[in-house]
Amino acid sequence: MHDKFLDLATHPFKMRAFMLRKLPSAFFSGVQLRYIDSEKAIVTVPYRWFSTNPFKSTYFACLSMAAEMSTGILAMGHTYKKNPKVSLLVTRIEGNFLKKAKGIATFTCDEGHRIALMVKETLMTGKPTSLTVRSVGVDKYDDIVAEFNITWSFKSKIVPPKDW
Repeated sequence: MHDKFLDLATHPFKMRAFMLRKLPSAFFSGVQLRYIDSEKAIVTVPYRWFSTNPFKSTYFACLSMAAEMSTGILAMGHTYKKNPKVSLLVTRIEGNFLKKAKGIATFTCDEGHRIALMVKETLMTGKPTSLTVRSVGVDKYDDIVAEFNITWSFKSKIVPPKDW
């Protein structure tokens, strides 16, 4: 993972500004990146007014945002400044909700190595690839509140010469 990306992702102001501009729902829900390296990302979402549901727990969409961010930030990091560029897209998401999230839910994805290998394959072959990665959310007692399997599509953006 590119050091410059890690610097951007871990800079409190720059990351919050990015989220406000590109992910406003996550920003206002309180989703925050807590940790990232080339292998693992940890993202939290609080239980508060903006992220609540009528059943006195965190709204499933807010849990989904945190889970997706824990996988997506790794994908972004492994595609940052690649030449040719690699586009990313979520093509499938599966969630299992096991317990009410009534406090801070912490989502962890530790599959950065698999993402890096898939990006490398995409760049080597020039063909689109996809990969399903897992994010697990726990509460303050380390009880699992939700599990997600998120499928990412990777596509190399090879620009054909102008004479084609």
